[in-house]
Amino acid sequence: MHIHILGICGTFMGSLAVLAKELGHRVTGSDANVYPPMSTQLQAQGIELMQGYDPAHLEPAPDLVVVGNALSRGNPAVEYVLNKGLPYVSGPQWLADHVLQGRWVLAAAGTHGKTTTSSMLAWVLEHAGMSPGFLIGGVPQNFGVSARLGGTPFFVVEADEYDSAFFDKRSKFVHYHPRTAILNNLEFDHADIFPDLAAIERQFHHLVRTIPGEGLVIHPTSETALKRVIDMGCWTPVQTTGEGGQWQARLLSEDGSHFEVLFDGKAQGIVDWELTGQHNVANALACLAAARHVGVVPELGCAALSAFKSVKRRMEKVAEVKGVTIYDDFAHHPTAIATTLDGLRKRVGAAKVIAVVEPRSNSMKLGAHRDGLPESVVQADNVFWYAPPNLGWDLAATVASSTVPTQVCDSLEAIIAGVKAIAAPGTQVVVMSNGGFGGLHGKLAQALEG
Repeated sequence: MHIHILGICGTFMGSLAVLAKELGHRVTGSDANVYPPMSTQLQAQGIELMQGYDPAHLEPAPDLVVVGNALSRGNPAVEYVLNKGLPYVSGPQWLADHVLQGRWVLAAAGTHGKTTTSSMLAWVLEHAGMSPGFLIGGVPQNFGVSARLGGTPFFVVEADEYDSAFFDKRSKFVHYHPRTAILNNLEFDHADIFPDLAAIERQFHHLVRTIPGEGLVIHPTSETALKRVIDMGCWTPVQTTGEGGQWQARLLSEDGSHFEVLFDGKAQGIVDWELTGQHNVANALACLAAARHVGVVPELGCAALSAFKSVKRRMEKVAEVKGVTIYDDFAHHPTAIATTLDGLRKRVGAAKVIAVVEPRSNSMKLGAHRDGLPESVVQADNVFWYAPPNLGWDLAATVASSTVPTQVCDSLEAIIAGVKAIAAPGTQVVVMSNGGFGGLHGKLAQALEG
């Protein structure tokens, strides 16, 4: 079967392409922006990529078109599919019908930490010899690929609340029917499709309605929005994490890189890993609860997490030049920026931390999170904000109240010059964006080398 994927370089659609190829289909795809890490992963899999949405890409007609949620009416490829009557489906629907059917699905949902938690969970099951399938919106470094079918009924999926397609406005995760569900946290996000937090809570409750009575729901005690979701009705056993929860962590180092895991007050094991931050400790507890549900004892889970290598673009160290360390981080929301910088600060102590932030997500472009931005970077020593000409709101005015020395730049050259002027051996530079950021990481490393 020939499957053509529209929007193939998105993290979800690219992962879908890998699974379709593994099932034996011929897979091609097109996207407006073809960039790593997804483009390199797809090319390595022998998947043909085309730049742009030219209807000619759909000739001769494929057997099926999978339409990514970034495409809308008016897109030339979408209009061609509809006019020609080509068979089409959303990505989540295709995944549910062709991969998840009859499997034990473990889903990680939440505003933050989905990619990291699903990567952790897939790795814990792998380490326990369970050979799970998975689809993750990033490339876990323990696997080097973002999706695979796996060799057992277990399948780990990153469960996103974003909509499925232009013709299906339900959240993607409603299609997945998990038996084990992690609800990590819940904040307002995706301002382009949700009017308010209550609308997202309703989608999360749609997910809860699909979890069987013999399944398991895992959530932290600290999240009031998730408590509201559960209070709408829950027909499934629940386990809680964090303060006052059944699963707790006793920090053995302030930065979260070393901690003991407790379940119902009893010590289960120790995690000693390369990740930092309270948010990752919380992700680990949820992961261990989910793994226990499919038979992995927590002690074995802790050993697996101690060998966990995180995900590409999640505080990934991409260069060290003349004593200056450069990280690539996906942070797309003030909370994510704050927790990432807090974890780094606890690890490096008084070393200089420079944050470079591109407000690129749809919600950021709409200005939905702008009030939280000045406060999100307090753990940095200097911040460079990228304000492209088409941003649509005044970033400089928004961050003017920041207590941290701040520069707003309209070009990558200005950012590079600014960072180069103040970076010294021992400086930690965190580049935060949910896109390719024009290859800033490499350009910055080159400039520091020079």
